[in-house]
Amino acid sequence: MKPLFYLIAIIFTIQFSIAQEKNVASFPDAYFGVYTGNLVIHSEKGIKNYPMEFHLLPTDSIGVYTYTIVYGKEEARQERKYTLKEIDKSKGNYILDENNGILLDCKVIENKMFFLFEVMDSFLTTFVTFNSDHLIFEIVVTNTKTKKTSGGTDEDIPEVYSYPISVVQKAVLNKQ
Repeated sequence: MKPLFYLIAIIFTIQFSIAQEKNVASFPDAYFGVYTGNLVIHSEKGIKNYPMEFHLLPTDSIGVYTYTIVYGKEEARQERKYTLKEIDKSKGNYILDENNGILLDCKVIENKMFFLFEVMDSFLTTFVTFNSDHLIFEIVVTNTKTKKTSGGTDEDIPEVYSYPISVVQKAVLNKQ
């Protein structure tokens, strides 16, 4: 009886996996929209909250999308209009064009965008995770001048650099 149970369990697992693959939404089409909420910034200065919007919308050009981030409201509103461009959709390779000469590489895996870049002595890692009714926007910042070195004591233990996190930004934004 046990072999039959294991066979049924294996078949169920395979069918469940296939069903899950079919339910994976296609980036970016499944996530177009305007998302709103609050950005929470944690830093050594304390915690601050700001209204935030995120817009991901199609354009008339294939493989080109508007990618807009809005911080604040009314007179304090700061709108950053970027362009997201497909480089190789099958591999999840995109470029975020800040439309000022700055281009950021982006990797998309399933429903999550990954960015890693350095500016003015800081490393920034950005994650944008899309869900059916909301997204999670996160930025982690470290100052490259504060790196700490450990290890490197012999050829079997490499030198390792650690970067203390100085700022974490997180927003849960609801799709409108």
